[in-house]
Amino acid sequence: MTLTVALALFGAAVLAAMAAHLWWQARRAQPRRVLAPRGETQREPGLGEGGVEPSFDAPTSEPGIETPPADLRPARRMQPRLDALIDAIATLTVEVQISGEMAITHLPPTRRAGSKPFFIEGLNALTKEWEPPFAGQRYSEFQAGVQLANRGGALNEIEYSEFVQKVEAFAEGVGAMADFPDMLEVVARARELDTFAGEHDAQLAVHLRSRSVAWSVGFIQQHAARHGFVPGMVPGRLVLPGAEEGAPPVLTLAFDSQAALADDPNQSALRDVTLSFDVPQTDPASEPFVAWQASAQALSLGMDAAIVDDNGNALAAEGFAIIGSELKSLYDALEARGLPAGSSAARRLFS
Repeated sequence: MTLTVALALFGAAVLAAMAAHLWWQARRAQPRRVLAPRGETQREPGLGEGGVEPSFDAPTSEPGIETPPADLRPARRMQPRLDALIDAIATLTVEVQISGEMAITHLPPTRRAGSKPFFIEGLNALTKEWEPPFAGQRYSEFQAGVQLANRGGALNEIEYSEFVQKVEAFAEGVGAMADFPDMLEVVARARELDTFAGEHDAQLAVHLRSRSVAWSVGFIQQHAARHGFVPGMVPGRLVLPGAEEGAPPVLTLAFDSQAALADDPNQSALRDVTLSFDVPQTDPASEPFVAWQASAQALSLGMDAAIVDDNGNALAAEGFAIIGSELKSLYDALEARGLPAGSSAARRLFS
């Protein structure tokens, strides 16, 4: 072999090695994509026949949001109930029984006073139970209540006045006499409850951050699905459903919504997802803290991610143990107030 031929072959080998290296570097820079089982064609989760991909983040329903069932009894259970702990309640007295149809006709078009929801209930003449008015039923008394506080703050004088005006219009329509609690007392109660809620509200969250290669949307979805997460209603959100029908999700896994809405979401490069749960909204019986810690650890292993707090500090088992101890104190305080986490009243107050 001549020297010229040898040099040419050596140069070709060097160029091939450089090309292979550049290809490998480019491949490493791409977001991690879904891994298909051996023998199957790789495709992202949700990819249907013919390559048509339905929206992963727009299901027909989400845990915590229910369509009212047709049966009257389940419908009654689905409705929020007035609670003296978190509502200011007015009584509406009628001289004769009022049909559900008549009551429904005179209900206010919207049941909100400012940022606070309010409800009107009737005492069913047959069952002797309080419920929202239903057609085909008759009612011997009514009551209306406005929520004293929520995450939007305490009920104020303007909101309470709006509530009074709307309930008075309903009372006039059905021929009822309305008796309202004193405004100053209601507003004082609202502020006190809002202070308590502000001191005992908590939404625990950790971040999972990529240690090396960025993730595609499909890669995140695939790993989350392995641990029971399903699509949420909001783009960029996956949820771990609760066991109770209609309950809020136990956990939420969130990532950049703009990446989820991209024309090709699996070309997006993501390096951070947030795993969280809403303490007052979630029943401790579903063990959300255990699920939160276990899911964080499992996902971190599968996705090659670090578990960090909002400040970027690593969170190890010791850190979770400290949070667990503080969480127990929070649960005890909510229970002592008559607002145990996951109860209907707590879910309304911390909403």
